[in-house]
Amino acid sequence: MKIVGPDELVFGVDSVEACAAFITDFGLKHVGEKDGSGLYEALDGTGLSIYPKDDPSLPPPLPTSNMLRKTIYGVEDQQTLDQIKDELSKDRQVQVRPDGTVEAVDDLGFALGFRITRRRKLTLLPERINSPGAAPQRGFNEIGANEDAAALPRTLSHVVYFVPDAAKMEAFYIQRLGFAVMDRFTGGGPFLRPASNTDHHTLFLIQTPEYMKGIEHFAFHMQGPTELMLAGSRMVKKGYQSFWGPGRHKFGSNWFWYFNSPMGTHAEFDADMDVFNDKWEPRVLPMRTEHSQIFLLEHREKWAPGG
Repeated sequence: MKIVGPDELVFGVDSVEACAAFITDFGLKHVGEKDGSGLYEALDGTGLSIYPKDDPSLPPPLPTSNMLRKTIYGVEDQQTLDQIKDELSKDRQVQVRPDGTVEAVDDLGFALGFRITRRRKLTLLPERINSPGAAPQRGFNEIGANEDAAALPRTLSHVVYFVPDAAKMEAFYIQRLGFAVMDRFTGGGPFLRPASNTDHHTLFLIQTPEYMKGIEHFAFHMQGPTELMLAGSRMVKKGYQSFWGPGRHKFGSNWFWYFNSPMGTHAEFDADMDVFNDKWEPRVLPMRTEHSQIFLLEHREKWAPGG
């Protein structure tokens, strides 16, 4: 199945106003309703949608207090939508909305949507660096440390679920939707990607008790490490609480910086994730701190007397 990846995450929240302020400061652009609800998008059109938690258009909440109501995946074509509809109709209720979106739930009750992807193709520069032994990537007199540079999320990268039965969820996404395992934490769960995405993962499942079921974090790709640092530093200056980072993961190699959000989940900036094809052999490691990060930096407000 030609599933591209997550197009949109839909939340039912306690305070649209607080979430709107956070998401805007995170760098997403509001293209939704005037009251602040609706879609906030990255540069390629992927993004987050927020609505009051009692909005009648939302799917029912999970039995936990989690605010995620639906994960909408983008697919390449109508044929894939038809394949998903036929496959999931074998053992569960499937609905097709007027706009063609196919909706169902996965094996643990997470609401899913599938539609022809709304991702816009991006043609942007990567982060450019100057490295001894290689040709300079920035021109003469072109400054690399520009504190006024824009730092905007480019695309929705991945979502991570806390799940009470990771093996059951892994089987569903592999056998029913064609995802592949890229790496695995024993005691945790698998990193998964769909067939039409080369990123290390778009979905990571972590085994937890039932009462924790829900979204653990979402992540957006930035241009590179410098944009990630700029965006994260600006969040800190605005008073948002850093949860983890900045640092660099081992599986996926992506740089990361996580923040607490009013959507009851962590929000991650990430950059420079590995890409793979079907020749990759998954690694298996225990879920320990040294296996989740190759280094971790810490923000320091004051670095020298007077500085």
